[in-house]
Amino acid sequence: MKSDNFWFIAASFLVAVCLNPISLASNDIFFQVSTISALSEGEFDGTMTIKDLREHGNLGLGTFDRLEGEMVELDGLFYQIKADGIAYSVNESTRTPFAEVTFFEPDKTILFNSSSNLTQFQEYLDSQLPSENIFYAFRIDGTFDYVRTRSPIAQSKPYPTLSKSLTNQKIFEFHNQSGTIVGFRCPDYIEGVNVPGYHFHFITANRSSGGHLIDLKLNKSIIAMENMSQFFMVLPEETDLFHADLDGGSGTQDISHF
Repeated sequence: MKSDNFWFIAASFLVAVCLNPISLASNDIFFQVSTISALSEGEFDGTMTIKDLREHGNLGLGTFDRLEGEMVELDGLFYQIKADGIAYSVNESTRTPFAEVTFFEPDKTILFNSSSNLTQFQEYLDSQLPSENIFYAFRIDGTFDYVRTRSPIAQSKPYPTLSKSLTNQKIFEFHNQSGTIVGFRCPDYIEGVNVPGYHFHFITANRSSGGHLIDLKLNKSIIAMENMSQFFMVLPEETDLFHADLDGGSGTQDISHF
């Protein structure tokens, strides 16, 4: 069996917007495990351990081996929100097939004090971006009038596509709930590797529940955002990913459900 570090030799690249050579010593890096195309085609076997993923960021999101729930990393602590809606602490040996993390150092903090749903909120965030062509990380703390989330059920082999696996996912609703949203915004040119636009996960203030964010209604929150001009990705070695058809298939639009 190969070492747990086998994926690090697989793939890394610098996005075109970065003006300086990539440095893993920098915290200004959007770090990603595998591709959204692979996840969309049912590549659900975990490859990187949480122990190793933590070395690349203290804030992030993703999923777990067999697509068992939603991942939230906050302040360096990982939570697994399973299909029962409960946020569990995560063992360091647990693996992920897809994740996005960064060492969060906000460049801008905004006091948001306007009623909005998720679409309106994302439009507001767009208005705050210095450029649409780099990556962004977000931490949003507040008390929300309403939050709607979801989480998938663990899958069994042979794995279905992401779209099929999400037909029986669980939906959760929260009212007058304090909590934190973590997430990222990717530029348009990343399509296929990730999904352009916003991707958010939510966790309650007492770290007991959450999930992938579907919708919200908020009045007041604190938005912290970081600009990131470096992108680093690792791919698993000698897995089904080597032989998967990632040209389109079931499509990466399924991230809206993930």
